[in-house]
Amino acid sequence: MPVLNRIASYAEEMKGWRRHLHQYPELAFDCQNTADWIAQRLREIGVDELHEGIAKTGIVAIVNGKGQGPTIGLRADMDALPIQEITGAAHASKVPGRMHACGHDGHVTMLLGAAKYLAETRNFAGRVALIFQPAEEDGGGGQVMVQEGIMDRFGIAQVYGIHNAPNVPFGHFQTAPGPLMASVDTAMVKVTGKGGHGATPHETVDPVVALVAMVQAVQTIIPRNVYALDEAVISVTMIHAGTASNIIPEDGMFGATIRCFKPDVRALLKKRLYEIVEGTAAAFGVRAQIEYDWGYPATINHQDEAEFAVEVAREISGAEAVDGNAQREMGSEDFSYMLEARPGAYLFLGTGPGAGLHHAAYDFNDEAAPVGASFFARLVERAQPLAAK
Repeated sequence: MPVLNRIASYAEEMKGWRRHLHQYPELAFDCQNTADWIAQRLREIGVDELHEGIAKTGIVAIVNGKGQGPTIGLRADMDALPIQEITGAAHASKVPGRMHACGHDGHVTMLLGAAKYLAETRNFAGRVALIFQPAEEDGGGGQVMVQEGIMDRFGIAQVYGIHNAPNVPFGHFQTAPGPLMASVDTAMVKVTGKGGHGATPHETVDPVVALVAMVQAVQTIIPRNVYALDEAVISVTMIHAGTASNIIPEDGMFGATIRCFKPDVRALLKKRLYEIVEGTAAAFGVRAQIEYDWGYPATINHQDEAEFAVEVAREISGAEAVDGNAQREMGSEDFSYMLEARPGAYLFLGTGPGAGLHHAAYDFNDEAAPVGASFFARLVERAQPLAAK
């Protein structure tokens, strides 16, 4: 894999960084030990500015180039997941019930590798803002960092991020202009009726049959209300009711994840879910309470920045290993908030065969870290070149 020679020489050090992070995962915004460790590495690397405590445990570090110019932002997320690891690796998580099952330890390592190279060489104009973000998995740390003003505070003109992609060929990049990942909303619906004996249902108001009717009707929203070429997903993933076969329960609930790409479709999905739940509740004589969490927006790459990122990726991995018109996917990302605030692009980097993301057997492929770091470094050098003398 044609990575930058200097970054290739960091490979063993980067592996050590990544495996240390893997052993000590932290969740959501509570990434203080992770942030302290990252800050220490950044001091050793020699960044010019180090700003801590953004979005509670987030970091923005600045590296200055050799000439005047704009600031480019590079982002890595650093939180883990509440999963019990089963890899059996020597560097497996030492924290019961937590693990880096999404490769954020690898993302941090990529950005640290790029930071080390950029601080050593400074072969670019302007500045680089290195963004280490908590709470991507839960809490929207990207939104909080934007709300706390990082784009204006540090003068960030454009912003880029990478996510690893297991079972995509090693070193291959995938992205696309426009929508790349879906928005994600969550609906939790509680239905309350009147419980009683299963032998005398006429004396009850059965929430179970109401729940079943609601779920069946909700699953008709996409095929009957959404234009066939507008991708969307509603998956009812939870139904809970009852404790015994001869008891009609007092209440029950269902939960669903709701995903799409367009704001008007997103609004339609919410509207129809409310109409169906409230109408069904009235028909069955039950009460319905809806908690609708308006989650991450769609991750939408900017046209020019996505095309530029593809050029840089081809320089690193070769033209045949880069798909600049990749198929969009229904997963979601809070990098979307950064792309709403500034032009930029998000890419996937293949890490080869292995367990999938959010699986207890997942482990980041350390060989991919120098590839991602090289992409970040060349992105900066290409986006903000030094003026010819």
